[in-house]
Amino acid sequence: MRLLFTVLLITVSFFKIVAQDCSNTLSGTVIDFHDGMPLVGAMVQISGDTSITYTDNEGRYQLNSLCMGSLELEVSHEACVTQFIRVDINKANTVLDVKLEHHLEELDEVKVVGDAIINKTNSAQEEVLRQQTLDQFSSQSLGDALRQLGGVSSLNTGANIVKPAIHGLNGSRVLILNNGVRMQDMEWGDEHAPNVDINSSGSISVIKGAAALQYGGDAIGGVILMEQARIPAKDTLFGKTLLNGLSNGRGGNITSELTKVFDKGWFLKGQGSYKLLGDQEAPDYILSNTGIREVGASLRFGKQLFTWGWDVNYSYYNAEIAILRASHIGNVDDLIRGINSGEPEIIRPFTYDLQNPRQEVFHHLGKLKFYKRFEGLGKLNFQYDVQVNRRFEFDVRRGESDDRASIDLELTTHTVGADFKWDAKRKSQLHVGVLGRYQDNFANPDTGVRRLIPDYEKYDLGCFLIGEYQITDKVMLDAGLRYDYTRIDAQKFYQTSRWEERGYDQEFPDFIVENAGNQILTNPVFDYHNFSATTGLQYFGGNQNVFRFNYALSQRAPNPSELFSDGLHHSAARIELGDLRIDSETSHKLSMSLERDFERWGFTLEPYVNYIRNFILLEPNGVEFTIRGAFPVWGYRQTNARLLGLDASAYVDWTDHWRSEHQFSLVKGKDMENDLALINIPAANFRNKLKFTQPEWRDFEISLESNYVFRQNEFPPNIMVFSPEQQQELLLEINTPPEAYHILALNSKIEFPLGKSTKLTTGLTINNVLNTNYRDYLNRQRFFADDLGRNFILQLKLNY
Repeated sequence: MRLLFTVLLITVSFFKIVAQDCSNTLSGTVIDFHDGMPLVGAMVQISGDTSITYTDNEGRYQLNSLCMGSLELEVSHEACVTQFIRVDINKANTVLDVKLEHHLEELDEVKVVGDAIINKTNSAQEEVLRQQTLDQFSSQSLGDALRQLGGVSSLNTGANIVKPAIHGLNGSRVLILNNGVRMQDMEWGDEHAPNVDINSSGSISVIKGAAALQYGGDAIGGVILMEQARIPAKDTLFGKTLLNGLSNGRGGNITSELTKVFDKGWFLKGQGSYKLLGDQEAPDYILSNTGIREVGASLRFGKQLFTWGWDVNYSYYNAEIAILRASHIGNVDDLIRGINSGEPEIIRPFTYDLQNPRQEVFHHLGKLKFYKRFEGLGKLNFQYDVQVNRRFEFDVRRGESDDRASIDLELTTHTVGADFKWDAKRKSQLHVGVLGRYQDNFANPDTGVRRLIPDYEKYDLGCFLIGEYQITDKVMLDAGLRYDYTRIDAQKFYQTSRWEERGYDQEFPDFIVENAGNQILTNPVFDYHNFSATTGLQYFGGNQNVFRFNYALSQRAPNPSELFSDGLHHSAARIELGDLRIDSETSHKLSMSLERDFERWGFTLEPYVNYIRNFILLEPNGVEFTIRGAFPVWGYRQTNARLLGLDASAYVDWTDHWRSEHQFSLVKGKDMENDLALINIPAANFRNKLKFTQPEWRDFEISLESNYVFRQNEFPPNIMVFSPEQQQELLLEINTPPEAYHILALNSKIEFPLGKSTKLTTGLTINNVLNTNYRDYLNRQRFFADDLGRNFILQLKLNY
């Protein structure tokens, strides 16, 4: 009887399974979220199923023979964000319409040429570093990585302080956005590097010029966009760890990140990095006191849905950077000896100790962002961010404790902004936004030395309007306007002798708050009204032929250093003098680019010219005697300037495995009023790379890179100074550039799978392969020492 019951139960269960209803259908349409137009050829499939359905000419799809229950539907289309949708099949015919985000700019769709990704914007010259390149430079700085791009150079103070320069312009003229936040980190100093961790970025874009008005109207040089990797729209967990060992400096760095995406759009991402280097080395000697300790960390969490979302981001950056001991002069005779000597005056045994002179910087950044998409209309963004930047500069003091900073500055910045983009129409878009910013700078008076930068409050208000229109299938037109208001309200003490020497007593008597005889307390207040505009077009021809033209008008208000600097800048070892009469710069930049891609080769040409009225420059103009000795004086002044340049790049795929890449950059800067060359304009350089790849050998890749930097033959005149030791006037060759140089670099990598989702990538880089002695014109320590010698970098990267 029991056996009969068991057989009967199995039989009933079998017939029940066989009789399960699997004749249901799922159908609907896939349309563009913005304008409701059907998307033809969209891929629709059930996750885990190998069969694929495509939408027809009306965007319709249908899946048959579905069983009752829940399933996950995957819907994708070219240039769209893939949707993963949970669907309950509980009736014979289920209807589901799907809306996709069909916009290239939302995905950062770009074209790869050489080591860069190009053409994210319409008419502006732009390039983007790939993730592979960022990983390669994970042990170095932002400026080091960006030098791989045409038209991008750097102003260095040794190997660890690297300021990016675009088309010959740096500092306040180059705007850096870190995860959508404009960096406020005292960028006015030549030896103030960006307070960012390159390892926190998923991509870095460079827009050459002021064409991107939504980021700021004062980016006369250009814009650097550091963006985090996109959060995928599905439940997943992934991360990576990179470990680098460096022979030059006998140290390395480690960076790791982990991302968790939950169901229903929630996500959490954490990242951290640590770097330690001791004294670095030139080919023939140790560069004493050139170590660095660097810590970076970021945390991001939020909710990301198709129609709305928010995220909170916090990042922390701390760097302690030693400055070459031989570059810290005590007087002008030290500078003369440094320039005339073939090697540093001070060479000590290797150490990891960071001694004075040195810098220590802390940067905290917090951001809250909210977005909302409106069907058939556009997208609204709202953002608030706060930054706290603390900078200490430690001098080599005589008879005092080394623990007391000579410069102690704290900069706090609050920014709130909102923008809306109307993008429901396929042929046109309109983007409008507003911004408000408050900034407070506190200069600690308890340093024992005269404050270089005073206390001040700064207020910014801005608004912009940008539009683009698709005239034909081949021609795109864009244009924009921006207005910025800036107020600077400072409290500054002047020595009475300096105040009268510069004629301020005649021009600015209303600034005086209190006169104490040998010292005057002043309250300078300046208002600036600046306008910016851009217009350009993009033409798509045959054979991957793209032509771009852009005109950009931009205005930049002077920064506090250009206005108020007054005293010895200890980290720079020079006296810097601002000028209260300095007004806004006005730039007129014309740029063009022609890109051609053929079957196995291609090239890009990018000529440009930039006329800048009231160009602000800092240059040496004499010597001043202080109680510590005689120091060179660098003063700010204004003139009318012209920068003329060309960026060119090309690639050739010789075979399926061999590829060469070539890059040439040239910029010439001229003081039009005085018929002189501008100071600190980068020399022409010619970069070539030969690369071999073999995917079948565990994605093996090896490349040899040649970088030839020409001598800068156009530079301003040197100055005559009085030598206290020799008691006579001497020619100080402070502007004379070094000779041309040629260095080689070797890079290789190979991958090893360690499981279904884990991969180990090993890489070896050798910089300055031949251990060449050289000095770079844009390295402020070229007066005292050679640049870095050979450097082996071993990298282990684990993706999981």
